Amino acid sequence: SAELVLETCDLQCERNGREHRTAAMGCRQLVVRRGQPFGLTLCFAGRGYEEGLDKLSFNVETGPCPSESSGTKSHFAVSDCPEEGSWSAVVQEQDGASLSLSLCSPPTARLGRYSLTLEAATGYQGTSFSLGDFVLLFNAWHPEDTVFLRDEDERSEYVLSQQGLIYQGTRDYITATPWNFGQFEDDVLAICLKLLDTNPKFLRDQDRDCSRRGDAAYVCRVVSAMVNCNDEDRGVLAGRWDNCYEDGTSPMAWMGSVDILRRWKKLGCQPVKYGQCWVFAAVACTVLRCLGIPSRVVTNYLSAHDTNGNLVIDRYLSETGMDERRSRDSIWNYHCWVEAWMRRPELPPGYEGWQALDPTPQEKSEGRSGRRALRAPHAPITAPTRALPAGVFCCGPAPVRAIKEGDLQLKYDTPFVFAEVNADVVYWIVGPDGSERKSTHTSIVGKNISTKSVGRDAREDITHHYKYPEGSDKEREVFAKAELERGSLREEDEGLHLRIKLTEGANNGCDFDVLAVVNNNTDVERVCRLMICARTASYNGTAGPQCGMKDLLNVALAPRAETRVPLRVLYEQYGAHLTQDKLIKVVALLTDHESGETVLAVRDVYVENPQIRIRILGEPVQRRRLVAELSLTNPLGVPLADCFFAAEGSGLTDGQQRQHLPEPVEPGAEAKVRLELLPQQPGLHKLVVDFESDRLTGVKGSRSVIVAPAPA
Repeated sequence: SAELVLETCDLQCERNGREHRTAAMGCRQLVVRRGQPFGLTLCFAGRGYEEGLDKLSFNVETGPCPSESSGTKSHFAVSDCPEEGSWSAVVQEQDGASLSLSLCSPPTARLGRYSLTLEAATGYQGTSFSLGDFVLLFNAWHPEDTVFLRDEDERSEYVLSQQGLIYQGTRDYITATPWNFGQFEDDVLAICLKLLDTNPKFLRDQDRDCSRRGDAAYVCRVVSAMVNCNDEDRGVLAGRWDNCYEDGTSPMAWMGSVDILRRWKKLGCQPVKYGQCWVFAAVACTVLRCLGIPSRVVTNYLSAHDTNGNLVIDRYLSETGMDERRSRDSIWNYHCWVEAWMRRPELPPGYEGWQALDPTPQEKSEGRSGRRALRAPHAPITAPTRALPAGVFCCGPAPVRAIKEGDLQLKYDTPFVFAEVNADVVYWIVGPDGSERKSTHTSIVGKNISTKSVGRDAREDITHHYKYPEGSDKEREVFAKAELERGSLREEDEGLHLRIKLTEGANNGCDFDVLAVVNNNTDVERVCRLMICARTASYNGTAGPQCGMKDLLNVALAPRAETRVPLRVLYEQYGAHLTQDKLIKVVALLTDHESGETVLAVRDVYVENPQIRIRILGEPVQRRRLVAELSLTNPLGVPLADCFFAAEGSGLTDGQQRQHLPEPVEPGAEAKVRLELLPQQPGLHKLVVDFESDRLTGVKGSRSVIVAPAPA
């Protein structure tokens, strides 16, 4: 019989794309997910396929040196009963010379671009036909794929969604920045595959690198390293934190990943300038989603950078709370990384699920816990400190469950991420003679860990994924296990507790007392030195001149008792230096003479302004004139000059009304004005009032006003 001759092959790119959820990548290339069948149609010239006479088989190959031993090459015949866990081909339908088949990869197949070849044999004669190529991705829809995600809404969000939100700002003022991930945009898949083929592990041993591309954890480590360029590995982004971006693009200007990836390709795989943590994380998220790995960008507020791996952040303060010198350890206002979802078959059971990856170049990793600092990503560039001689700048994947449980021995780089969210902070108090004392605080870092919610533009707080509640027995148990893993460095509390308390409200113009409250929780008397210092301060933590100080050399603390020591803060010392933030920072230091133990307490005291009294004279009626009387008593011991009241209220005033006082207001005297209002709208309104002067500023008040409708 005549040999089979292939005339055409239809890879059914459009249909397969719909079924594999890759249609958005275009209909001109076949992109399929591993473990899921895909169809193709062969049309033969002359005669059709005859079962029993003709033997059909396929070859699939990926990488520059494919081999069956590496899992990068497979030869498989058309069969009625395909073998589980291997490549297979099954005849679906035959119509004359047209033959439709279903091919399927194993759910462990290597990611990458494959060539597909048909071998058709009749008797002793055989011919090989090239059918083209296709790209194989991870498959979050297949239960046996290590990246399988059960919930369809989560798969839509973490694999298919091309838009998202990245959380920035501060712990107390969280902002959401839109980001275009664009993983299905033109050229992005090809660029992501190019990124894998540019990584140093591939260039060093192409066969071994390609053979490991079925392992999602391995691919994530490659992506983490290649998104940054700090290893001179032709990575995607160069980082910069010094506000000098003239030779590139400011990190704040980027709105999506696609432009960055395309520029990297256009530059011949040279780094794009510039990125910071959220940009590195967002580009990594794009690459992972493109390759089929579920991923999301995560923001950690008050994120610790532990440079020596001891799970402790060291901060150096003078005895009055001023920064004494800069430590290599630091706490960032926020830091972004990526989570990827996968099983980790190489780890003990229980560590599947979200894995933390940090592509921002901070530390070199060798897949173990030893790490050295480069610099903090939210600090100005300084001369780099010493890094490990080997390893690459990448972090993770670290199982989020291992971070929560303190299992720091599990790969990769778990100790570093643990410290980012759960390190203790040690304040080193530097005395005038250079001596150092320490005070440990256990609940400062790792706040409001945030990611975008599934299916809606809202924030999801995932702090509980990373840590037990602060101060709970379980949280301290986990920390104890973690420090045992790293070598015990944390000192036990010796039984002294110190806090700062206000006796009453601190009113502007008045002297007031703050109390250092010391609890001796031991059974013996303790003799300590107690130092209390007050300074005016700004809301950003900048401390001003000292406005109160007490240094008691020998304070006897009775066993199992509370001792209160007052500090009088005088207006004559703070008044001239009080900022508009009206803050006074109080630092208390307690040092046990016998043990040398030092306990630190810090509190910001808000100094209250006097109240503005607001009287409404007359009945508020729509379109009828109304008088508001505004008054304030000068609480200061000095006259107030340049005084005025300002008022405004929707429906009550036409913009802002302002009235100046003609004379200074003497100490204890009343400042009073009357303003005319003309309410335009009936209903409930609010009149907002402000008082300003040379010595008393930003005094606010308000009063609700119910306006009756105008008579008919």
